[in-house]
Parts: sequence; structure tokens; C-alpha cells
Amino acid sequence: MQFLEQVPLAQYTTFQIGGPARWFAEAASEDDIAAGVAFATERCLPLFILGGGSNLLVSDAGLPGLDLRIGLQGIASTHKNDQFIVSAAAGEDWDGLVAHAVAANAAGVECLSGIPGTVGGTPVQNVGAYGQEVSQTIVTVRAFDRKALGFVDLPAADCGFSYRRSIFNTTQRERYVVSRVDYTLRKDAPANIVYADLTRYFAARNGVAPTLAEVREAVRSIRAQKGMLLVPGDADCRSAGSFFKNPVVPVTVLDSLGEQLGIEKRSIPAYPAQDGAVKLSAAWLIERAGYQKGYALGRAGISSRHTLALINRGGASAAEVTTLRDRVTDTIDERFGIRLEPEPVWLA
Repeated sequence: MQFLEQVPLAQYTTFQIGGPARWFAEAASEDDIAAGVAFATERCLPLFILGGGSNLLVSDAGLPGLDLRIGLQGIASTHKNDQFIVSAAAGEDWDGLVAHAVAANAAGVECLSGIPGTVGGTPVQNVGAYGQEVSQTIVTVRAFDRKALGFVDLPAADCGFSYRRSIFNTTQRERYVVSRVDYTLRKDAPANIVYADLTRYFAARNGVAPTLAEVREAVRSIRAQKGMLLVPGDADCRSAGSFFKNPVVPVTVLDSLGEQLGIEKRSIPAYPAQDGAVKLSAAWLIERAGYQKGYALGRAGISSRHTLALINRGGASAAEVTTLRDRVTDTIDERFGIRLEPEPVWLA
């Protein structure tokens, strides 16, 4: 494994933004992960773990420590009764893993098609979309424990999964470096069709259930229409996907929103959440705050196809994106008393 100096990071992110890493290395094995951690520890360097770069905004100044890119490859599958168990290395392309599962007619991740990034990032963020989350299928996360200085196998119950959260990005942030994830899927089971976009997509089928492959293609098509599918040359794809999390608020907030906007609260897009709370649509709030698709602020902007995505319109700096981020969040906070939380990791 080579340790390189002053490597520009923009090329490794979907935003295509970011300054150089003081040190950069790519891990192709678990031994490389251990060596990378040791390199950073011995030199008292900050360590950042890079996967697919799809949920990341790197500062213009770059990173003063070591950027360790996880490139471990390999997928192994086994069958046990009606279960399809997939063990995937952290550097594997996530959408490729979904395609692998769908080709085997194994259900559980078909609605997560088209999400950019790598397998290793899925438990960190508890990746979810269109009615599914990876926490519903993850059995074990294998990772290097920087505290114990060795690899551990963490069962899903120990990962603290919740909406877009896990121990890996909250209570144990920076402690673990994921090397492999094991998923249990359902062999020959029906697809998960609960999300509104998907039910509308298949409404004309008159009750005929779509196959997993058809659901996968539907999800990819819907994501493409929203600019959420990586397509070379598409300016709307120079982003980190959904930039803001859907806020979870007390149900009483619906009353105040309805009164303020002069609308029936039942017309507000809200979905049940834990402890009697509701999850609001961040995109809906952004639009009600006056920000429309295609809004531009210098070289940063909002996607022309989805208000939830902030984009690099061409040559944008991280500072320009964060200025737009702050303008949107401040406006919504001032108007509705709701503070949106960004999804991408800020690296400086």
C-alpha cells in the first residue's frame, strides 16, 4: 500500500469539490486497513475513511491528515432455506450489490437501487429509500476497532440503527472502520411496494405484482427523473444526493404549519415516526420557504429536478455550497421554527 501526498479529493467525490489530502492511501485488504490506522496513529494524524464519496462535502482547504480509501472487493452468497445471505466487502459498489441480489431473486434491498456509494457506507448512514432501510437486512458489520486495535464482528442489534443513524456516525463515530457487511435477504419473496412513488408507478397493473427486477428498474427510473441517479455529464448529478434529512417533529407542528400556511394539516406530507412523532418532507419545506428547482447562488444551486439536492453547477467551491446550505436552513428555521439537518459529512 502506497501513502501518497497532496492528493486532490474532488476526483473522489460525487460533488466534484474539495482540496487535497495531506496523505492518501487505498486499502485493498483488512491488513491494509490496519496499516493505514497505524500510519495515522504513529504520526498523530487525523484519519478519514473514504468510500464512494457520494455523501461527502470536502472543504476547499482539504484534509490535513490521512484519507484512507476503502477498496476491499468481493461478494459471497449462500442459501439457507428461504434466506439468501450475502457477505460483501466494504469497497463493493452498492448498486452492483443490489443488482446481484435482484438477479438471484432475493428481496430486501430492491428499493435501494441506484443509490451511489459503497457497501461500507450503508450501515454508517443506515441508508434508506422508497420504503426500505439497510438495517432491515443487515446481520453483521465487520470492522476494525481503533480502540481495541483489532477486527470485530458487530451484530445488527449492537449497531444502534435508527433513521439515518447508527453508532458509526453518532456515539462511536471514528472508532470503527467497516471492512465487510453481511445481509440476509428473502429468497423468492415479493418486492416491497409501499412508497407512494412506487405505488403510482405500478398503479396500472391492476393488482399484478411486479418482479424484483421491475421494481429495481422503476426505482432507477424515478431516481433518474429526480436527478438522483449518477449520469456522466449531468450537472444535476454533481451533488451528494439528498442534502437534508427529513425532519422528525412532534405531531403538534402540523397544526402550526397548517395555520401559518393557511392549509389543511392533512395536506401536509407527513409520515408516522417513532414515539408518536411525524416525519416531514424536507423538500416540501424548502419549496414552501420560496426555494424552487433550479435556484442558483453563484456556482452552487438547487437541482433543476429535485429541491432536496444541492448541486455544483460547475466549478463551485465548498464555501459556495455551505453558503447555500446555511441560507436554506436559516430561512426554514426563521419561517417554520424547524432546523434542517444536512446529510453529507463535512470534511475539513
